[in-house]
Amino acid sequence: MRSLLRPRLLGALLLVTVTTALPRADPAPASAAMTRLASLAGDVRDADGHAYGVRDDSGRTMDTAEITQAPDGTYLAVYHSTLADGRFHSALATSTDLRTWTRRHDFGAGTSQPTLAPDGAGGYVLAYEKDPDNHIAVRGYADLGALLAGHADRAYDAPRTLSPCAEGTPDITAVRNGTVALTGHYRADCDTDRQLRAVLTDFTTWHAEPDQRLDRALEAWGTSGNIGDRSTVQLAGTRLVLIEGQRWREDFGSWRTYAYDPVTGRADPLTVRTHGGSRAFANPSATLLTDPDGHPALLVSLFLPSEGAAPGETGQLLYWREL
Repeated sequence: MRSLLRPRLLGALLLVTVTTALPRADPAPASAAMTRLASLAGDVRDADGHAYGVRDDSGRTMDTAEITQAPDGTYLAVYHSTLADGRFHSALATSTDLRTWTRRHDFGAGTSQPTLAPDGAGGYVLAYEKDPDNHIAVRGYADLGALLAGHADRAYDAPRTLSPCAEGTPDITAVRNGTVALTGHYRADCDTDRQLRAVLTDFTTWHAEPDQRLDRALEAWGTSGNIGDRSTVQLAGTRLVLIEGQRWREDFGSWRTYAYDPVTGRADPLTVRTHGGSRAFANPSATLLTDPDGHPALLVSLFLPSEGAAPGETGQLLYWREL
């Protein structure tokens, strides 16, 4: 989703109960994993911890925040903010309690929608959308110290091969033996955001293709606007995707979140319940981690645009539920 804050696609998990306001596009029963996701994350009021309007210690909004956990237990958040220069700045912050965040590095003007993943060898891979010429940029860091200092030792700026106008909102889905798998969006016909999947090999070779199956799953629910940010999560041995879809173009109050099962090709709209009754949800992500009380938990991150947010709930929402 794009605004002063906008969304991304395949990489975390968002929970909610299936809405009854829309006709069911797929009459088949939901999988056990989809049902489990809904039971864990559907109601913020039942969460074991939550925070609305999350900001870092400098006061920057932490829009589109994606959370991971370092081996020492430190929580890492990558996010973007709109600063006085009128541009997006992606940043990295750390926390020990998921509520208070210390900014550690700014990745520069014109960077947005960041996503972070360990590389399996003690380092990290970061990707974000970069402007001008909106495209996906990927950076590699040798270890946590290099990441916190912003010292990348590998860099790749992907060519736009699916749209001459924009490709972005990356989500890293796997890093293995020098190969980075990602998802993202491309601006189809320079008009409407649709989904892509891509592979970067050895930080030298890029291949991207449309993910039309995922697009069709959301279009079946009447999604006529942008299909944007997404995130994957592994739940009960099943990979699920949380993804945002905009029912109507230019209407930020119409952003909704869906759960998608790549095996069946089924998507279900999710209805998140907040304390104040917010209606619009974007940029979903989720991760499995150890919560501040030491328990395994599912953490969900959502952006609540002002057009659909209840008083006091606008901005980035984090909440977690113990497993």
